[in-house]
Amino acid sequence: MKNSSLVVVYGSYGYTGSLIVNQCKQKGLQVMLAGRNEALLRKQSKESGYPFQVVESHDAEGLRKLLEPALLVIHCGGPFRHTANSMAAACLATKTHYTDITGEYQVFESMADLDREAKAAGIMIMPGTGFDVVPSDCLAAHLKKRLPSATHLQLGFTMSEGGSSRGTKKSVTEGLGHPGQIRTDGKLTPISLGEKVLEIDFGTFKTNTLNIPWGDISTAWRSTGIPNIEVYMGATDSMISNAQRSKYFGWLLRQPWLKNYLLRKIDKGKAGPSQKRRESGRSFLWGKVWDGSGKTCISRIETLNGYTLTALTAVLIAEKMLQGNLKTGYQTPSMAYGPDLILEIENTNRTDQ
Repeated sequence: MKNSSLVVVYGSYGYTGSLIVNQCKQKGLQVMLAGRNEALLRKQSKESGYPFQVVESHDAEGLRKLLEPALLVIHCGGPFRHTANSMAAACLATKTHYTDITGEYQVFESMADLDREAKAAGIMIMPGTGFDVVPSDCLAAHLKKRLPSATHLQLGFTMSEGGSSRGTKKSVTEGLGHPGQIRTDGKLTPISLGEKVLEIDFGTFKTNTLNIPWGDISTAWRSTGIPNIEVYMGATDSMISNAQRSKYFGWLLRQPWLKNYLLRKIDKGKAGPSQKRRESGRSFLWGKVWDGSGKTCISRIETLNGYTLTALTAVLIAEKMLQGNLKTGYQTPSMAYGPDLILEIENTNRTDQ
């Protein structure tokens, strides 16, 4: 029997999952905590007052039992390329709406393939309800609205202060040794990391950025239909040099023993940036579109630190779904809620050039 108010937060005790649970608590949502670590779940349950269930991410029967009574899941247990498919399968089986906070383009591609099944089950599948990819997806859709004839899209982002969580570092580590990706004429196209570098004017400052295989090469394609898409991230000179050198060591970076070593090191590090750094940090996004006639549009977004933003947008979208405001099938944030969704977040500004 479905509980039309119940939200499952899977991976709830992780750095970003904890921020999402805190936001759910502030909003008065009914939540079931879930994940594979009983000790951390028990501690979080005591602190939050929410009940919990221990379920492994690949336990198909356990996930179905977990999701059976819930209206939706906010899946926070990455790296998502290893966990998203099993969670989505359980959602389809139990007719539970699926959301997650991934930025991995492979996950967006695999989730988009479930569109027909999701519609048949009457559920919405929306990966990327956090910083990846709400602001950039909204920016892409806004630019498409400004220039409907656009054939090319470039997106860029950078941060002030902040830092990365363990989960983000693990996702990056999983991708080491593999080529970058862009979308060319509608198809995903591999390129060498470091092959494309772009200086971007974010409005109040300029900085060098590095092309990366970000989720928008999948989501923006489906949100806008623009066939040529590239995504860039703010990068130091050393980051750019390391990326350019990495093509010579790809075989090594792909080795399981090296990745396992790096993942163990990550587990020993800090969970993520401090509250002070989150509160003082800002995120800057830039987007440019152009068409065959030479028409060009540029827009920018300035918003909160990426982790703070993720908690707010993931819960904002969950609230909309709880209210019945959703579309069945595979959706990106802007496909379901329009390009102005990001403007519902406090202290967010969008400017056009």
